[in-house]
Amino acid sequence: MEPFRLGVTMRPLERAMGNADRSKRPEHVLDQLLDIDLESSLVANRDETWDNDELLSDVDFTGLALHEFVQGDGVNKSQVSETPTAAKCWCSAIGNLDLKANQVYTDEIDKARFEDLHQSIRACNDILNSVELNLTSFQNDLGDVSAEIETLRARSTALSSRLDNRKVVEHGLTPVVEEITVSQSIVKTISEGDIDETWIVALNMVGKWSNALSAKETEAHNIKCITDLRPLRDQLVNIAIERIRDFLVAQIKALRSPNINAQIVQQRHFIRYKDLFSFLWNHHQVLAEEIGQAYMNTMRWYYLNHFTRYERALSKVKIHVIDRHDVLGNDDSPRKSTLLTSSKSTGPPHDAFSLGRRNDILTTSNQSALPSHLAEEDTATHYLEFPFRNFNLALIDNICAEYSFLTAFFSPSLSFQIIARYFNYIFSPTFELGHNLTKSLVSETFDSFGLLLCVRLNQKFNFKLQRHKIPVGDSYINGTNMLLWPRFQVIMDLHCESVRKLTANLPSAPPTSKAELAKQSAAPSFMAQRFGQLVQGILELSRETGDDEPVSTSLARLRGVLEAFLARVAKSIEGQRKRERFLENSFSLILTIIGDAQGKLATEQRSQIEAMMAAPQDTK
Repeated sequence: MEPFRLGVTMRPLERAMGNADRSKRPEHVLDQLLDIDLESSLVANRDETWDNDELLSDVDFTGLALHEFVQGDGVNKSQVSETPTAAKCWCSAIGNLDLKANQVYTDEIDKARFEDLHQSIRACNDILNSVELNLTSFQNDLGDVSAEIETLRARSTALSSRLDNRKVVEHGLTPVVEEITVSQSIVKTISEGDIDETWIVALNMVGKWSNALSAKETEAHNIKCITDLRPLRDQLVNIAIERIRDFLVAQIKALRSPNINAQIVQQRHFIRYKDLFSFLWNHHQVLAEEIGQAYMNTMRWYYLNHFTRYERALSKVKIHVIDRHDVLGNDDSPRKSTLLTSSKSTGPPHDAFSLGRRNDILTTSNQSALPSHLAEEDTATHYLEFPFRNFNLALIDNICAEYSFLTAFFSPSLSFQIIARYFNYIFSPTFELGHNLTKSLVSETFDSFGLLLCVRLNQKFNFKLQRHKIPVGDSYINGTNMLLWPRFQVIMDLHCESVRKLTANLPSAPPTSKAELAKQSAAPSFMAQRFGQLVQGILELSRETGDDEPVSTSLARLRGVLEAFLARVAKSIEGQRKRERFLENSFSLILTIIGDAQGKLATEQRSQIEAMMAAPQDTK
């Protein structure tokens, strides 16, 4: 390391260097450390004291470097101290310079570090430049990607718009396409499948498909797809019609089988597949009408045949004979003598004027008709209401079942007017059979209780039809009423007429014979007991009715003839008191018999009898 020359001045070239190079020169570093302008001081004092050569020649550094010299031991320092005063000054200055040099050395180390840092920074700059280039390239690539994204976005927007348009078109076309198309499985089911629930579902889909094609043909003409599908539609519909025809014809034939239950066939094979007739009616009405006519003919024969057999069975049931001898004013003594001499069996005895338990037939819990085989085997004797009830109960049950079937199977294809016409066609001969049975039962009978029981049964049947909302049975019910009520009035008139005849044959004055007078009694007349029993039975069967029926007028007529009869009998009794007791006893007996009767009509009749009892009788 060369010795440091303090007296060397800065060269013009060095001065021309920038502040950065000057700051690196040792003397400037020393100036900064000593906080003096060393160079200026040395230049100013150089002429006054010594020049550099003299200074250097006088100072002995003992072969040491400046900093080594400064850090030398005390001997050296003492030696130096022995030098002249100028040397001491320099030694002190050099000591200070040495301290500053250490600082400069340290700064040199820092400078090396800074240079390393500078190199690192430069390397970082190079890296940053490379990164900048990469970023620039990335930015360019990103611009390209952004452009591609914009392109994709534009394409996506276009595709979305096309997709939305397609959805709109698909939303409009899908129902139309579904309406005018049918799957291959449905075609196969209709052509080859068994007729069951699956076949019915396929048939309904074919019906909707056919209706849709027809609607499209009506809306727009000459549509190619509709034109292409029309032959397939017609062929498939024809296949379905043919299979429906065969199926329904087979079921109708089954109804003609012996011992077949029509209601089971109706429920299992007709109602279960009622959509068959609807499809047939919509696509081939002529064939549907023919099928309907075939069904009507079959059921017309079915009901007439079965009820004819049932009527024959009921005709074998023994019936109590109540004839003209059982009228109110008839005397039993001649009849008894006639019966004793007659060889014909008249059946078990009965009381024509006692209702007994006959009205139980109205309230029985057994709501089913007597089967025909049991009717044929029945050996008991019944009243006329027994066969009437069983026949008409069976008929009403079948009316309800058949009408319910007709409305369920044929509607809504057929209107209710047409269904009612079907019903009347089916049941008209059976209704006639029922009316003929009623005529045979009531035409010659004098059983007023039996007739009134038949009337009440007929009313119950009417209520049942109304409860099931079956108006088509009204004609039969009304026809039956037209047979029952007139006959009932005839019988009541015969009762009245018999009493009149009996009254006319009575004496109008007491007998003159003492023997005849001795036989007279104030006991009630047999006519009072008969009248009371007859009226009590009629009132018992009319407890829920008012005075709007023929019963009320018939009882009024009967009451009038009874009053005349009792008055005539009273005239034949000797003594006013005895006559009054007779009348009182007769009316009291009647009131006692009808006392338990209930209803509006019963109250009215009791009031009338009490009024007759209280009124004075002209017995003179």
